[in-house]
Amino acid sequence: MSNRQTKSDVILIGAGIMSATLGTMLKELAPDWNISLFEKLDKAGEESSHEMNNAGTGHAALCELNYTSERPDGTVDIAKAVKVNEQFQLSMQFWSHLVEKNLIKDPEQFIMPLPHMSLVQGEDNVTYLKKRFEAMTANPLFEGMEFSEDPEKLKEWIPLIMKDRTVDEAIAATKIDTGTDVNFGALTRMLIEHMQKVGVDVNYGHQVEDIKRTSDGEWELKIKNNKDGKLEFHKTKFVFIGGGGGSLPLLQKTGIPESKHIGGFPISGVFMVCKNPDVIAKHHAKVYGKAKVGAPPMSVPHLDTRYIDGEKSLLFGPFAGFTPKFLKEGSMMDLIGSVKPNNLTTMLACGAKNLSLTKYLVEQVVQTKEQRINELREFIPDAKSEDWDLWTAGQRVQVIKDTPNGKGTLQFGTELVTDQDGSIAALLGASPGASTAVAVMLDLINKCFPGQVSDWEPKLKEMIPSYGKALAEHPELLKDMHASTSKILKLTENELEKETVHN
Repeated sequence: MSNRQTKSDVILIGAGIMSATLGTMLKELAPDWNISLFEKLDKAGEESSHEMNNAGTGHAALCELNYTSERPDGTVDIAKAVKVNEQFQLSMQFWSHLVEKNLIKDPEQFIMPLPHMSLVQGEDNVTYLKKRFEAMTANPLFEGMEFSEDPEKLKEWIPLIMKDRTVDEAIAATKIDTGTDVNFGALTRMLIEHMQKVGVDVNYGHQVEDIKRTSDGEWELKIKNNKDGKLEFHKTKFVFIGGGGGSLPLLQKTGIPESKHIGGFPISGVFMVCKNPDVIAKHHAKVYGKAKVGAPPMSVPHLDTRYIDGEKSLLFGPFAGFTPKFLKEGSMMDLIGSVKPNNLTTMLACGAKNLSLTKYLVEQVVQTKEQRINELREFIPDAKSEDWDLWTAGQRVQVIKDTPNGKGTLQFGTELVTDQDGSIAALLGASPGASTAVAVMLDLINKCFPGQVSDWEPKLKEMIPSYGKALAEHPELLKDMHASTSKILKLTENELEKETVHN
């Protein structure tokens, strides 16, 4: 029995950072549009966007070594790092716009300045890091990055890591002070609260059960109201599937050709959370190392200062885990249910090509806490087991698809899937994810609303001043954007001091 039928211009599925970003942008661009959001949980930002379910790194490619691969000739390719950094700059500009217009407040609740560092050991790795540093500092996007292989300098930068460390092999680090820690859970909640104020119909406890195209070319969603068990039917011109790991099963329900030959492989993360205030106080940075051989890129080890609920905290990880669930609150049948006749060979091909990944995951799953503590001791030599607890973080569903590189290729990025007429879009994949939400949504807007983009361009440039320009090619604009976003988002010590005095 159904008790509600509605019609919207846009329906957003999932109350995470992606839907929150798209909904906020569309309400700025088309304030008269009727937008509805449906979330199966009782709150916003409870899955991948939750502050304890991701690393909180404002991914700007400042410290993530997996974005800067070494070529066969020994040179370092920074193209992906440049792309990710440019994308994060768009997010910073959009957030600044929202704060400046008083649409969201108190930016220190969701973003804090924090140095980003890369740390390596061994002659070969030190040589690589120095070449990476030289390549990156030649680009204005990475101005201010420092490099050192002097243990005494490293003691100044990372005293917790260097204390009592026996330096018996080459060691080096890069440091840049313009990095950030981002509480994507807090930001998501702020954005959705704002969306509700400007008329977006937000529905919690509503689970999408089916998505079908109607005879008039629109979409009808069958949605179960978890509060009373009743079914509701909602029609719309455009659907965005932003359900994190749950996006793939919903995309498959649409039946669009673009949903075929795509699979997903879930990888869960486990972090160690420090509960000793004295240890927490001795570290102030996000320090990324190199991934182990056979490990997926998302498993790069890092020791992170975090700001959660106004408190400084310290996390180490992630350790990989495995469960067939596509969401933390998902079903044990998610993986099996996602295997269809049209993607079976894709999935099998992926399994055959990634035996080393399977072996790595098995080894990670069976690790004891003490084995994980031993890995932590590679960062903090005197780490004590009693100072750390384990926390199971969010699920990440890596995309599997057929590409020019072969059948069943495992993708480690974020992928936007749209149908031919642009009336439905789904976001799949993982990192850099939330940090590049604004860039992803600009891509979606250009693909799905091409007829409106030219009319929206003035507003887009108001929201994102560098819209349509590569900041790396416009150094003066880059300086202006850095200065303005840092001031508005209170990312400089002076701005933080002013705020403290004012309060």
